[in-house]
Amino acid sequence: MIGFSIAAPIGPVGILCIRKALADGRLAAFVAGLGAAMADTVFGAVAAFGVGAIMSFINGQITAIKVVGGLFMIWLGGHTWRAAAIAIEAEPGKGPGMLKDFVSTFAITATNPGTILGVAGVFAALGPSAQPGGVQSAWLVAGIFCGSTLWWLILSAVASAARARFTPERMRLFNHLSGGLLMVFGLAALVSLIAF
Repeated sequence: MIGFSIAAPIGPVGILCIRKALADGRLAAFVAGLGAAMADTVFGAVAAFGVGAIMSFINGQITAIKVVGGLFMIWLGGHTWRAAAIAIEAEPGKGPGMLKDFVSTFAITATNPGTILGVAGVFAALGPSAQPGGVQSAWLVAGIFCGSTLWWLILSAVASAARARFTPERMRLFNHLSGGLLMVFGLAALVSLIAF
């Protein structure tokens, strides 16, 4: 449940996953989602095993993380905006660069301060039941991965089911909308540096 709830809010990675499902099919979307699940798991492991020095370093670099994450999302949004309509008839799971998609979603999730704060908040809420280290922590980390993976499996399946309804014109519109939203997320990360 923790992994599912960390992954479930539709943000930049959710938008990318839906776009991959519509353009390249369920497998491509699921592989992209696994990048986010892996980043959730890494932060969960850092929190669960009480690697204080790493958490302190991450918290000390939050400004740099916001800058890198914000600029990356703006670049990715611009790239998505410019993308031509993708043929919906392409063979599912054969989209170019599944490894690139995995790495991109991992990078977006890992540089999203919301992920860091979300995982830290979950562990703070669990209190004494989430003592660092040990078998219980290992189960907790495995649960985060499984819950997050389950979310991406569901999202990619649902988005893929809508694939047949998307014409090239609708795909072009979706590319513009998703690219615009990614740029807004990136700008919001950068503006938060000024606002706070």
